[in-house]
Amino acid sequence: MTTLISGGQVVSPSGAFPADVLVDGETIAAVGAPGTLSGDETIDATGKYVLPGGIDAHTHMEMPFGGTHSVDTFSTGTTAAAWGGTTTIIDFAVQAKGTSLLSTLDKWHAKADGNCAIDYGFHMIVSDVNDQSLKEMEACIDGGVGSFKMFMAYPGVFYSTDGEILLAMQKAREIGATIMMHAENGIAIDQLAAQAFAAGNVDPVQHGLTRPPELEGEATSRAIQLAKVTGSPLYIVHLSASQALAAVAEARNEGQNVFAETCPQYLYLSIEDLAKPDFEGAKYVASPPLREKSHQADLWRGLRTNDLSVVSTDHCPFCFKDQKEMGRGDFRAIPNGMPGVEHRMDLLHQGVVAGQLTLGRWVETCSATPARMFGLYPKKGVIAAGSDADIVIYDPSARQTLSAETHHMNVDYSAYEGFEITGRVHTVLSRGRVVVSPSGFSGSTSHGKFLSRSLNQYLN
Repeated sequence: MTTLISGGQVVSPSGAFPADVLVDGETIAAVGAPGTLSGDETIDATGKYVLPGGIDAHTHMEMPFGGTHSVDTFSTGTTAAAWGGTTTIIDFAVQAKGTSLLSTLDKWHAKADGNCAIDYGFHMIVSDVNDQSLKEMEACIDGGVGSFKMFMAYPGVFYSTDGEILLAMQKAREIGATIMMHAENGIAIDQLAAQAFAAGNVDPVQHGLTRPPELEGEATSRAIQLAKVTGSPLYIVHLSASQALAAVAEARNEGQNVFAETCPQYLYLSIEDLAKPDFEGAKYVASPPLREKSHQADLWRGLRTNDLSVVSTDHCPFCFKDQKEMGRGDFRAIPNGMPGVEHRMDLLHQGVVAGQLTLGRWVETCSATPARMFGLYPKKGVIAAGSDADIVIYDPSARQTLSAETHHMNVDYSAYEGFEITGRVHTVLSRGRVVVSPSGFSGSTSHGKFLSRSLNQYLN
C-alpha cells in the first residue's frame, strides 16, 4: 500500500514549498510537484505543513533520581511524544557508580525494547571514569551509541572531576565521539545550597537562587577549554543562561567543535514560576534552573544565529504529589526535572508565530539538526526520497490550550498550564504508519525500533 500526502506545504530548513509526498511502506518514495504523484490512499494536507518528524535528543524515561524515578515509562513517554509530533527520541542510559557502560546499555535496551511507540536511540551517561569505562566507550560506538554525557554538577552522584572529564574527552577525540556536558559548577552550588538551608531558606525558589547563571557560565567556559585542550567535540546540554551562551558563541566563532541545545522551559518560563507560593514552585524545579526573563531574548537570538543548534526537552517528569513533595521543608530534596516531550514542537511553532524563528529554523532546530548532530541523517530529519516516512502534518491555524487535563504524559501537572497555542499536530506517521490522527492514537507501543547511530556529522 502506498499513501499520498497531498496539498500541503513541505517544510525544510530552507523554507516551505508546495509538494506532494508519496509513502511506500516505511519510507518516502518520492516528493513531487502538486498533482504529479498518486497513491493507493490519500491524506489531504491542504492548508497544512508537512514536516519531518521531530527528534527530541534529550529525554529521561524511567530515570532514577533522588530516591525515586521519572514517571514516564518508555511506553507512556513515547506515546506522548507521538501526540506532539516527535517521532524519534534519544534517551540517556545512566551508568551507576561501580557498574560498566555496556551492562548499563543492556539494561536500557531491556527497558525500551518492545515498549516504544516511536523510534529511539541512546546516549550514555558516564558517571564512573576508569580504565574499564574508557575502553567500553569504543564498544558503545560499535553498539550505535556515539555520544557520552558527563556532569559538572551533582557531586556524589553524577559529578566528574576536571581530570576525569579530561580523560573522557581524550578518549572521545580518539574514537570520534561527542562529549555532552551538564555544565554547572556543582561544588560551589552545593555550598550555596547548604548555606541557604542553614539560614532557613527552604522554599523551591532557592533552587534557582543557589544555582546562579554565573556558575553555569563558568562551567561552560571550563568545559570548552578542556575540549580545546583535548580536541574533543563538545555539546552543551540544556543551556539556560546568557553567560553560557556567550562562551559557546565565542568558541564557535573560533571554529571549535562546540555545540549547544536549549529547551522550551528556558524560552517561556522563568524564576518567577519557581517562586510561586504554596510550594507550587516545586513543579518548576529542574537543573539548570529557570532564569530571570532577561535571558530569554538572548536564547531566542542564539537559536536564530545557530549558536544554539538544537531544541530538546530534557523531559524528566516527576509528579507533584508524592514526588516533588519530597522536598517540602528542603528544596534540595525536590526531584530535578520537568515534563515537556509532548509540547516541544508546538511551543517552538509559537516562536514562529511570534516572529522569533522562521519556519525553516523551526524544522531545523527540532528535526534536521538533531538528526545530523547525532548520526541519524538522512534516515531521519528530512522529507526526501529514501528517508524514513516519519512525517508530521501540522495545522498552523488550529488553536489549543495546554493543560494537564488533556496532555498524554504520565504526570499530574503541566508546566505550561493554560498556555494558549496557535498550531497543532493533525496527523503523525512513524515509518509510514499513521500513529496519530484526528480520530486519536492508532499506534502501538511495540512499533518503535532502536536506532544504531553513526557519529556527529558536523565535525570539522
